[in-house]
Formats: sequence, structure tokens, C-alpha cells
Amino acid sequence: MSGKHQAAILPQKGGPLSVVDRATPEPGPNDVLIEVRAIALNPVDYYQRDLSMPPIPSYPAVVGSDVAGLVVKLGSNVSNAPPAGSRASAFASSFYQDGSPDHGAFQKYVLAQSEGVIALPDALSFEEGAVLPLAVLTALSGWTTIGIPFGTKYTPQDKQAVLIWGGASSVGTFAVQSAKLMGFIVYATASAKNHEYLKKLGADVVFDYKASDVVSQIIDTVKNDGVTLRTASCVVEGSLQPTLDVLKSTKGDAVAKVAHAPPLLPGAPTLEGAEIKFVLPPMDPVERSDHMYKCFHVWLRDGLNSGTVVPSPHVQVEAGSLEGLNKALDTLKAGVSGTKIVVQV
Repeated sequence: MSGKHQAAILPQKGGPLSVVDRATPEPGPNDVLIEVRAIALNPVDYYQRDLSMPPIPSYPAVVGSDVAGLVVKLGSNVSNAPPAGSRASAFASSFYQDGSPDHGAFQKYVLAQSEGVIALPDALSFEEGAVLPLAVLTALSGWTTIGIPFGTKYTPQDKQAVLIWGGASSVGTFAVQSAKLMGFIVYATASAKNHEYLKKLGADVVFDYKASDVVSQIIDTVKNDGVTLRTASCVVEGSLQPTLDVLKSTKGDAVAKVAHAPPLLPGAPTLEGAEIKFVLPPMDPVERSDHMYKCFHVWLRDGLNSGTVVPSPHVQVEAGSLEGLNKALDTLKAGVSGTKIVVQV
């Protein structure tokens, strides 16, 4: 491939995005070049646009991480990705690529690390394929961060429960699906309108986080169900204190483990007898590549093909292609519930 393509770049700290032409790159040895058809948006995208958080090493930058499209070309060492011409879902992020703008999602042609690229089943649209990568990586990394390995399989007799606070968010929906597949009894919180949807994804009981007595509701249910609750995933901001209030009454003598997806800010709540960890994939590049392979090529690909994993939450398509990304990010920033915003390219 040679030539140029359109990209929504971040020219300087604080945005906004600007659409320009960029040179279309050749894939490196472990890269896959994708022609992007759909981009899904995540809160981290507007944090990076508006605040440069997580830090952006250099400008102009290309942010974003979630795409689906067509495989154009494989790098010389790639043996684990779908062949050229395949429809694919890809984790295309510059975050683990030293900020390389060739690896950021917000453009028509993007490079993605091969471990983050899987074939998209024929039954799924590009828009559905785009909602998968970062949410799956974050949800599954939540479990491994607190010591719950891939392949964990509890039985009903184990009576192991988990609390997912923020179940209708994109990460929350995959936390629910993955926890169910691991055999946990799944308690989740969400607004009332999303309760039935979360039950379809595998939640056993869903609580309205807006209820004034939601903490005591969860504690009472745990005691009535006779289960052990000492594991939790905090997916949304403001969820740590109520989660710890629950665990204080349900963890017994054991150490509670909490995966926290939003940044853990100074002065964040703590609880004696609870370990709270910020969710991250392994930092060692070799370990991280192996982790990504397990997330995408094993858990996600096999789950999509067998129907045990489904794209979630509901897709909300925003108009305007790359030029519409600023407006679409503002829509996401204003708040959405039980939906994932996607832009067609």
C-alpha cells in the first residue's frame, strides 16, 4: 500500500480533533494493516482529547482504540491473524506503541498488533465488531489484575459471588458475561431500564444503584442467597465507596479483592482487609502480548463463534464519519446509558 488516507488527528493538547491526510503505513513485522469501517468510542478518548490523560507522548497524535474493518496486509512475522480480505475486529491503540500515530484508531487505515486482531463472524456487523476490543481487554484484565486467572471455573456448589458496579457500561457488560462464564453468581448494579438486559447477559440479580438503600439491599441478598461475596469490579466512577460498604459486611475474614477500572485518585476510599487494584494488562511487553492473545484469540473469538459471548451493550451510530468524531465524543461525554457510540467510516 502506498498513498494517503484521512485521519482525525489531535494537533495539540486540549483538542479539538482535526481531519487531515496522513501517509498510509506499511505494517511492521507484528502488525496488521486494517481498512477501518467502524470506530467505537470510549471515555478515555475524550480524556485524551481534552486533558491529555493518559499522557500523550507527542503531537500530532491519533487516539482511539476500537475498530472493525477489512484486513489489508499482514506483517512479515504474523501467523495468528485473519488473512487479507477478512472482516476483522481490532484493538488499534497507540497507548502500548509509544504513542505511534499509525496505531491510533481514529483514521481510515490503521496498524494493530496482531494479538488484538480477530476475524469477525459473518453474523456480526462492523459496528458490532467495533464495540468489542477495549471493553473486553479491560473487563478480562480486571479479573487477572486481582488474581483470578483465565480458565477459572466455579461450580454452583462453590457459592462464589461477584459484585459488578456499573454493569450496563461497555466494560460492565463484558465483566458480567465473563464472570458468568467463570461460574460466579453475578450481582450487578445498573439503572432500572437496563436490568432485564443485564439478566440476558448473565447477571443473576441486578440492583438499582440510584436506590438510597442499595448497599443494604445487596448485603441482604448475599446473606439470603447463602453465598460468599469478596470479589468486586468497580467499572464506573464513584462506585468504590458503596462497593467497599457492601464488602465490609460480606467478605468475612477473607481479604476482599476489588478491580477498579477508573483511575484510582489520591484520597480514594480504602477498607481494612480489602485489596483495591487499578485495572491494567501486564506491563511487560511479552507478557502483555500473551495476555492480549488469550483475551482476543481465545476468550473473545471462541466465545463469539460459539455464541457464549455477544457484542454489548447496544450500538448507537452517530453520523459524520471522521469529521463527526468531535461531536460524537461530546455526546459520550454528556453521558449515555446501556449504549456504545459508534461512528461509521
